[in-house]
Amino acid sequence: MLALALSPALAQTQKAGAQPALIDRDVLFGDPEISGAQLSPDGKFLSFIKPYNGTRNLWVKGLNEPFEKARVMTNDQARPVRGYFWSRDGKYLLYSQDKGGDENFNIYAVNPAEAPAAGQPVPAARDLTGLKGVRVQIINAPLSDPNTLYIGLNDRDKAWHDLYKLNLTTGAKTLVRQNTDRLGAWVFDWNDQLRLASRSNPDGSTEWLRVEGEKMTPFYKTSINEQSGVVGFAKDNRRVYLVTNQGQGRDLAEIVLLDPATGKQEPYQADPQKRVDVGGLVLSEKNHEPVFVSFEDDRMRRVWKDKAFEADFQKASAQLPGLDVRPASNTTDERLWLLTASSATQPAVTYLYDRQTKQLTKQYETRPQLKSADLADMKVVRYKSSDGLEISAYLTLPKGVAAKNLPVVIFPHGGPWARDVYGFNAYHQFLANRGYAVLSPNFRASTGFGKKFLEAGNGEWGRKMQDDLTWGVKYLVAQGIADPKRVGIMGGSYGGYATLAGVTFTPDLYAAGVAIVAPSNLSTLLGAIPPYWEAMRKQMYARMADPGTEAGRAELARMSPLTLADKIKTPLMVVQGANDPRVNKAEADQIVVALRDRNYPVQYICAPDEGHGFARPVNNLAMLAASEKFLAEHLKGRYQESMSPAVAKRLQEITVDPKTVTLASKAAVK
Repeated sequence: MLALALSPALAQTQKAGAQPALIDRDVLFGDPEISGAQLSPDGKFLSFIKPYNGTRNLWVKGLNEPFEKARVMTNDQARPVRGYFWSRDGKYLLYSQDKGGDENFNIYAVNPAEAPAAGQPVPAARDLTGLKGVRVQIINAPLSDPNTLYIGLNDRDKAWHDLYKLNLTTGAKTLVRQNTDRLGAWVFDWNDQLRLASRSNPDGSTEWLRVEGEKMTPFYKTSINEQSGVVGFAKDNRRVYLVTNQGQGRDLAEIVLLDPATGKQEPYQADPQKRVDVGGLVLSEKNHEPVFVSFEDDRMRRVWKDKAFEADFQKASAQLPGLDVRPASNTTDERLWLLTASSATQPAVTYLYDRQTKQLTKQYETRPQLKSADLADMKVVRYKSSDGLEISAYLTLPKGVAAKNLPVVIFPHGGPWARDVYGFNAYHQFLANRGYAVLSPNFRASTGFGKKFLEAGNGEWGRKMQDDLTWGVKYLVAQGIADPKRVGIMGGSYGGYATLAGVTFTPDLYAAGVAIVAPSNLSTLLGAIPPYWEAMRKQMYARMADPGTEAGRAELARMSPLTLADKIKTPLMVVQGANDPRVNKAEADQIVVALRDRNYPVQYICAPDEGHGFARPVNNLAMLAASEKFLAEHLKGRYQESMSPAVAKRLQEITVDPKTVTLASKAAVK
């Protein structure tokens, strides 16, 4: 009788633990229903991004109006609007757009109070800068002059941006300072006066300078292997908050209070747990006081400086248990906040918090069709690499199946001078839903873990940096999680390089690779970097190798997957944006041609209207459909066979026959 009584419960347990149904790609990677909300400075309006005519565009509604009453503000059909902000007086919505992913951005303005012209669905968007082949930088939005933006333009010199004042009403540009001094950053004080600048020296060091009229005086310097950055001025408008890891005795970056006039500095905030670099400092624009300092550890931590803010934040967070809550936007008087709440199994949900009434009100979910119950949790694992260095990684296991003998996808981050973080990750969820264990290691050279960890990656592309991934595979095999015969690797940018390196330097390790916007030849990569990366050039040489020397060229060849393309015996898919300014299309073409010429099969997807990554959902969904099927064929995971006619058509259009690929010149592959 006991066994009979337990049977229904057992059946329910087995059902509850069953693998979730396939999550439609479009639910994970299609346009969010609503995203990117911001409060107008006076709190009367809420702006957000939502699809219009199939492309993400800007919308506005009254703060207390339902979303159904919102009015569309832009009608860009070529590229989705991905980022924007309000002018200081709330008169304009300002956003930037490039052409086909070339990253040459212009600034556009739209007036929400303006009625659309006859026959038009939206108010007219004005191109305020109107330049071709120029990358516009937004430097400062002065509080004291809301009709102005300070911007940087590299129209005179492609490598360096001159400082201009832009009139938001007329679009008139006034030159403030011509940049003939290799200046990379400009800092304004609380009175909106230009006070500081940073200079990148030819030897790779960085100097911070006081700007006094035409005179500039150095006051702080970091070497090529050190980092420093001014967050902003202190309340006294004299000292600055400086993030720095300067000096041999300082491994983790911390914040100091520094007086540019005297050079005197004092410690302000380091990681109290002595684990990671300082992540950021938020300053109040209302009282000019610090609000909190953040630290990106396994999960983000904060050290609060403003106790009133902290009390309100904790009150709001207490109503959202288990979620990471982050400020997203606020009104000028700082009474109203927009907060986002998310976790590894919860895509972002946006709330409005009123600091006066203490009311927390839900606004929207970015992906309401995506149910937390179907999503897999993310956890941190640690293992030792080939030389004993400890590597931390984020692991997502498929839900509803035993964590034993699973197919695995190693998913390294881009950069490489960046890091992975805890939270909702669409790729992790996508792959886990298809039955894969997903591991994203923070390999050496990742940022945030101190200077020594960063420098441990110098000259180690394809060597110890790759070992950090290989030993991650070994860890999963030793744990019994991974089937060693069904391990794949997939990534973009540096993650794409790591994919190519994985299938060349460790050809027996992986059963499939998907390389997205991946460098294959590091000499041609460095030879084609955008001119406005000049400030980083020497540092890149120090971390990789110097192509100006014979030894450096040899090292770059040694690190380049193209050099060992004849070793590839792993099924490979290559994905590229034709307009990528960072990883030129020639990088993909070279590895495809090398494989084609030895009659080795390779799948090639190249979107003519994309750059460094795919911004248009139809392109991204087509690429994901192909890569999902590709991984399933070689790793035996699940895959969604269906796709919309539009996606199927687009996949056919962007799939390239390797036989048709030609290289620009023989020199390109040296």
